[in-house]
Amino acid sequence: MNSLPPNRRGVGAGMATTFQNSALVLSIGVFFSLMILGLAASLPGTMQHGLVAQGVSPQDAHRISQLPPVGLLFASFLGYNPMHELLGPSLQHLSNAQAAHLTGREFFPGLISQSFSDGLHEAFDFAIVCCLVAAAASWFRGGRYVHGTEPAESRAVEAGDGELVLADSRD
Repeated sequence: MNSLPPNRRGVGAGMATTFQNSALVLSIGVFFSLMILGLAASLPGTMQHGLVAQGVSPQDAHRISQLPPVGLLFASFLGYNPMHELLGPSLQHLSNAQAAHLTGREFFPGLISQSFSDGLHEAFDFAIVCCLVAAAASWFRGGRYVHGTEPAESRAVEAGDGELVLADSRD
């Protein structure tokens, strides 16, 4: 704010706050987009393999693995296992132990954890690149400027006997 004239600092603060709030909203959208891209890259294969390994038919496993990852992402944020609803009648063809494992508290988080980690790495890699770009822009912006501290051409100096004299600013 020091680089602005005093009568413009309120406007500068308002603009800075507006840009910060806009960037915050935009960053949430970018974060979730990158998370979903990371999930979409590895989750279908991981989910199909994990479901087939637990005795789910390959057709049902393929159908479930092709669902959009957005719902699964938010289910994981809410601590909810959607396998009971996704498998539906297919659970009847499994043993009680398999059905309990699939709908329990450990299968779903374990199934998506690596894909979630991949998406999180995508988002953090992007954040690192953005921070490096911002650091470079800050580095090259120039020296610090404070409004009103320009050297004066001349200034009044008190002489030894109390009389004011104009002195050059280079003195």
